Amino acid sequence: MTHSAFDGYRPPEPPRGRRRRRRDGDRSPARRRGLGALGTGDGGREMPMVEDVEFSSYYGRPVVKAPPWGAPIGLYLFVGGVAGASALLGAGAALTDRPALRRNARLTALAAVAVGTPALIEDLGRPERFLHMLRVIKPTSPMSLGTWILSGFASGAGVAAAAEIDRLLGERLPLGPLRPVLRRAEGPAAAVSTVLGAPLAAYTAVLLGDTAVPTWQGARRGLPFVFVSSAALAASGIAMITTPVAQAGPARVLAVLGVAGDVVAMHRTKESMHPLEAEPLETGAAGRKLRWAERLAVAGGVATLLGGRNRWIAAAGGAAVATASALTRFGVLEAGIESVKDPRRVMIPQRERLEKRRAEGITDDSITTGPES
Repeated sequence: MTHSAFDGYRPPEPPRGRRRRRRDGDRSPARRRGLGALGTGDGGREMPMVEDVEFSSYYGRPVVKAPPWGAPIGLYLFVGGVAGASALLGAGAALTDRPALRRNARLTALAAVAVGTPALIEDLGRPERFLHMLRVIKPTSPMSLGTWILSGFASGAGVAAAAEIDRLLGERLPLGPLRPVLRRAEGPAAAVSTVLGAPLAAYTAVLLGDTAVPTWQGARRGLPFVFVSSAALAASGIAMITTPVAQAGPARVLAVLGVAGDVVAMHRTKESMHPLEAEPLETGAAGRKLRWAERLAVAGGVATLLGGRNRWIAAAGGAAVATASALTRFGVLEAGIESVKDPRRVMIPQRERLEKRRAEGITDDSITTGPES
């Protein structure tokens, strides 16, 4: 007798000595109708349905493969928001004649890019992969557009920060005849980084939502608002730590607005998601991070609103909202990776959306081909 790995699914057979041929007369009417105990039919008659079935995928493997993203990508998500919002904050400082805030915001943007780009390259595995993505521009790919946004932003932020460093050092950098060129390029370079600041802060949310990961895909409409608000928290928090309160007024305003936007956007995003898709955002390690992010954001916003003109309170509030931003980014990343481990989060929301589209009469596209037969 041959054996296979599927023999374990078969019901046990009686011993050979006890086998006997059954005749129709030996069976009760219920057995003749195929309504006997579960597992006693011969496959040709109707069997009772099993009420409680464990929802699982083939061989216990995830339906959707988890992205191989770890701490470097979490760091990149955070510092990308810091860089983009800091450029916008620096532009506001320049327009309102706050040189200290302008300088600190521009230096923060450059430092964030300097940390985030190596983190992204490290996660890609080989540095040349980053360069390969610059060979073409693919408008339908968030990764392709994001690479170009990051490259353009880094160039503009680098020139603007170099001008700030030169002034900070009393023009002691050995620039020679390049100093006038740097001064003339400072304004346009700062404008480039300002224009690309908001896309840099938000495109990573679009990138996550463009995947098949259940939690990210379910949050794709609200996640950009969450990430933009989170970026505002990070940039304003760092500015409040590094800038005297006399010039940090725009940072305080941005922090309060960021707190309101972050809390509202996160709650609205989770409400718009299927409960199974939103579950990883509320449970486990990711849920704890996001709950602490909300608490720290609210605490930092209250401190900023009530005592932001005190240097120490402003610094404490800034640290709280910046930490809240980091926890939000890492929490969303971990929630998405966790969501692929349960096949219910992939299949059940898709099935319910499909049934809803069919009920609405949408049957003429590639998603909904018609009612079930």
